[in-house]
Amino acid sequence: MAANRTAVIETNKGTIKFQLNEDLAPITTANFIGLAESNFYDGLTFHRVEPGFVIQGGCPRGNGTGGSDKKIPLEVSPNLKHGEAGAVAMARSSDPNSASSQFYITLAPTPFLDMNYAVFGRVTEGLDVVKQIRVGDTMTSVQIV
Repeated sequence: MAANRTAVIETNKGTIKFQLNEDLAPITTANFIGLAESNFYDGLTFHRVEPGFVIQGGCPRGNGTGGSDKKIPLEVSPNLKHGEAGAVAMARSSDPNSASSQFYITLAPTPFLDMNYAVFGRVTEGLDVVKQIRVGDTMTSVQIV
């Protein structure tokens, strides 16, 4: 199998890079990659920032109520955990099969989220940028390399 690719998020605060877990979360990563390659995320904002917990973006409405046209099933693995800052995972409603386009990046260990939300990547560069993100900051582009 090919090596896992990297997502590169250019923000108004700097660059965030995270490795995609295509091998362990193929449905979730394929959904994210498809959205990124169709420029879905370009220009969207981070609409939620919970200090010491998460930053969240990917809502086309900018308020946490929107998504893409597609919903994906919850895809969890005991090998994909929220063990430290920099875990990248899909946000969803109470319905486990409601993830769409919104994703979050953890700011601290959040093990209570394990097996309840689909972790599909881990920040490899730019965790300092993640920690500077505030509500309203913009994703100017999201590329897959």
